[in-house]
Amino acid sequence: MRNVKIKRETEETKISLSLEIDGNGDYQCDTGSGFMDHMMNLFARHGMFDLKIQCEGDTDVDYHHSVEDIGICLGRAFREVLGDKIGIKRYGDIVLPMDEALIMAAVDVSGRGGAYLDMNIPTEKVGSFDTELCKEFYIAFAREAGVTLHVRQLAGENSHHIIEGSFKAVARVMREACSIDERGKGVLPSTKGML
Repeated sequence: MRNVKIKRETEETKISLSLEIDGNGDYQCDTGSGFMDHMMNLFARHGMFDLKIQCEGDTDVDYHHSVEDIGICLGRAFREVLGDKIGIKRYGDIVLPMDEALIMAAVDVSGRGGAYLDMNIPTEKVGSFDTELCKEFYIAFAREAGVTLHVRQLAGENSHHIIEGSFKAVARVMREACSIDERGKGVLPSTKGML
């Protein structure tokens, strides 16, 4: 089983996170933000990751620190659980519809963390969630996971649909990239000798 537990405590947040990447899509996420709970729950279900998150953050300020630090913890969890990356597929891509929204996502578990985003979210908020935090999450996640992540909005008018589509798409590409390649078992998917 490929699983890990991560803890992070700062003056702004206290986070406990557990991840099983070969799971059933079970989730128990309490991030302090209802919308972020929704995104993490569907990330777990669509990625087929078992995910538990408990976050106590300075939400009296806003959700920025909580969302960014959850991205940090989730990214670290993926980096740690994948270890030497031997036998993984490494790449994943999808074009995912979410009603009128259409999201393209692609990932390379390259060891080089970077998020390259082209999303035009029309509103500043979904409920009490600042939509600009979507970008902050992906930047923190990709950097800490050591993945090259592209997310591009091909269509969409509803902010909730655009963001939800992106989380579902990223979950699906991470699921694909982290899965074991039956033909490449025991093989590192690189000619460099490391990822």
